[in-house]
Amino acid sequence: MIERFRGRAQAVRRRGLPPLEGVERQRFKEQAELDYMDFAMLGDATADLVGGVLTIRIDLRPPERRGDGSAAS
Repeated sequence: MIERFRGRAQAVRRRGLPPLEGVERQRFKEQAELDYMDFAMLGDATADLVGGVLTIRIDLRPPERRGDGSAAS
């Protein structure tokens, strides 16, 4: 599942803009940015399946603070 979200993030990043103009073009670009962020966050997650419960963990700390045991501010 995590790999699928990584692939979807890259697909959003590579997809071109359709022939839209004005406000619709801006809306499409904004939605693509949101889609990329969502898929990329899930693609960077770690997942555990324990007792039928899927837990997805996303570390939102900056890269330099990850894995050092400090809490997010």
